[in-house]
Amino acid sequence: MIELTTAIFFLASSIYGGPSTAIAQDVENSANTHKRQPVENPVTLEDYVRAYFIETPILAEIASCESSFRQYGEDGDVLRGKVNKSDLGLLQVNEYYHGEKAEDLGFDLTTVDGNLAYAKYLYNKEGTQPWSASAKCWRGK
Repeated sequence: MIELTTAIFFLASSIYGGPSTAIAQDVENSANTHKRQPVENPVTLEDYVRAYFIETPILAEIASCESSFRQYGEDGDVLRGKVNKSDLGLLQVNEYYHGEKAEDLGFDLTTVDGNLAYAKYLYNKEGTQPWSASAKCWRGK
């Protein structure tokens, strides 16, 4: 937004003449107040997932086991399963079995929020059964 404001300001200045020192100082002060402040306690994706599943913490543990709290791989593409390439993202939801239903419900399994929301839907419908293959990792947590 500040870039657009600055561009308009300079365009107007070139047409109607240069700004006074006071106006230039106001623009500079305005730009400084809109700079991004450093975040003291950054939120990690793990923090986000745990907060998302505050009422169903087992799903956060499943995400830990299934993807180590990753939605995307190092290449920037959605994380896919090592054993089954149809498993996607944080909760490794299988797109072959669940892709159409997720899409019908408006969930995009390739996004963080879509993957989490569909996993919550699936959990409410089937419990932890869809993640039984990784149960040794998350059971008892």
